[in-house]
Amino acid sequence: MSTQFPDDFKCPISLEIMSDPVILSSGHTFDRVSIQRWLDSGHRTCPITKLPLPEHPCLIPNHALRSLISNYTLVSPSKSQPCSQPQTLVSALTSPSSPIGTKLDSLTHLAGLTKRDSSLRRKLTESGAVPAVLKFVDSEDPVLQEKALSLLLNLSLDDDNKVGLVAEGAVNRVVKILRIGSPDCRAIAATIITSLAVVEVNKATIGAYPDAIPALVRLLIAGKGREKKEAATALYAICSFTDNRRRAIDCGAVPILINLLDLGLERAIEVLGLLVKCKEGREEMMKVNGCVKVLVKVLKNGSSRGVQYGLFTLNCLCNYSEIFCFEARKQGVLGICMGLVEEENEKIKRYLSNLVQTLNRWKPCYWM
Repeated sequence: MSTQFPDDFKCPISLEIMSDPVILSSGHTFDRVSIQRWLDSGHRTCPITKLPLPEHPCLIPNHALRSLISNYTLVSPSKSQPCSQPQTLVSALTSPSSPIGTKLDSLTHLAGLTKRDSSLRRKLTESGAVPAVLKFVDSEDPVLQEKALSLLLNLSLDDDNKVGLVAEGAVNRVVKILRIGSPDCRAIAATIITSLAVVEVNKATIGAYPDAIPALVRLLIAGKGREKKEAATALYAICSFTDNRRRAIDCGAVPILINLLDLGLERAIEVLGLLVKCKEGREEMMKVNGCVKVLVKVLKNGSSRGVQYGLFTLNCLCNYSEIFCFEARKQGVLGICMGLVEEENEKIKRYLSNLVQTLNRWKPCYWM
């Protein structure tokens, strides 16, 4: 292929073209495999800025960049259609007299431009275009709605925009899409929630919306594959705020997440790893038949990150309940732990040691 990919398409770690770009809380984008390997090795700093990361870093799917990379070779630069200046596009979008077709073209072009231009994202929010974008998110036309959501997602990628977008009323619109939008729109809407929640103050604001968390939980039940994954990711992002954990539990998230985990959605164990930190979450997990078996399955077959969260969750439950501890022993968890002793991941080592100590605290004769 003669096509030369822009440097922005390459992962800063592997220097290869990214296949699954994700955004770290530092604002930098990496290929998921590369940054996950970095995190699984115990690192808690951004590879580029060297600044510290949260205990549980959130990886936000960069759908905009992924789409741009996958479509890049479809249109040769020499054959690409001329595009209007951004200011012209903004004017067409915000003008009451612009035909609907012109507004759709403006949304489409702006969504494309803001994928890769952070300065344009800032200029767009400063220009007063956000209310117009949100108006199209409310549109009953699914095409307009999806383009507007894509543009809104791009705008939300910049930390400087996140609080402002929430103040403009973005959450209310996005939650409505989670409830009644098309499958593609619902997936984008959930991703927007994840993106907005990168800023700590937004976690509380989003969770306080009456239907935000219930809508995400309903999406776990009724959504397709991508919708379920994005909904679980959004719940993980906002449930680092303690009050949101209880809201998710009250909405019945625990048995749904355990069922999805059993069906192979590993992202569910990350959410359960947050919900298990509160008493209500532990109580709900203990009510679910087969919970131990599902967690054991994660320890046997999960990724390094899944095993990490599985060990943490199981240890919290075993510490909380003798009965749960005995059930874990019956399921052969001690043997599984012995098979994990060669793991190099520091967190897995620590959680493994904690779980073994917890299991050995109770004598087997108590339950035999």
